[in-house]
Formats: sequence, C-alpha cells, structure tokens
Amino acid sequence: MSQTFILIPGRTSDQGCGISEGKFQPKYQKQIQSLQMSPGDMQRLAVKEGDWVRLTSETGSVEVQLVSAPKDELPDGLLFIAYGDISCRLMSGDTHGSGMPTSKGIDVTLEVLASAIANTSAIANSTAKAD
Repeated sequence: MSQTFILIPGRTSDQGCGISEGKFQPKYQKQIQSLQMSPGDMQRLAVKEGDWVRLTSETGSVEVQLVSAPKDELPDGLLFIAYGDISCRLMSGDTHGSGMPTSKGIDVTLEVLASAIANTSAIANSTAKAD
C-alpha cells in the first residue's frame, strides 16, 4: 500500500559539517541517504528507523532508509531528505530560469519495502524513470 507525502529536500547542519571531511565519508553519506519522517507518520504506518521505503515522484523513483525526524521538527505529511544524488532523482530538471531545479514541495508516493533489513544494495538499485 502506498501513501502520498510532500517531500522537502534541503541541507542539514550535519551535512554541512560532513562536507569538510569529504562527500564520500560516512558522516556526509548518512545525511544524503536517509529519509526523515515525523514520529507520528512512522507510528501511523507502523515503520521504524532502518526500514526501507521507495519514494516515487513524477520524475523518478528511489529506495532509501527511514530515520525519525526530531520531535516537533517535521509535521505529519511531510518528508525531508538532504540534498544529494537521491534527492536529485526525484526533482524535475526545470529550473524556471533560476539555474536551480524546483526542490521544495515535491509530491511523492511512499511504499514500505522491508522492515529493518540492511539492504545495502537498495541505494545502488535506485532508478530514475525514463522521460
């Protein structure tokens, strides 16, 4: 069963600190490969940290692990992911003349894939839809 959410990509402070160590280091990679969900939505969907989900937008589909957003920082119905390869697969290439793709308020469907399975190949298997 899939659920509809609004995805808000952005930068995190840990991502900013991690970039000084390098984009391929664990601190940075953890930030760009984790999807934050509100504790209320996690409870409603009976999912927990470490569960794998598939997000699908008009332009692509990715598989990513869930983490709980800090309490009261993300309202129910919204999802957050740090800017990176995964978030870019869900964004349209249209920049509306600004040079930056529209990256806020992306409509996505979420499908729970597996409960707390360490599926390390899921990120590598993320696929973008063909236009």
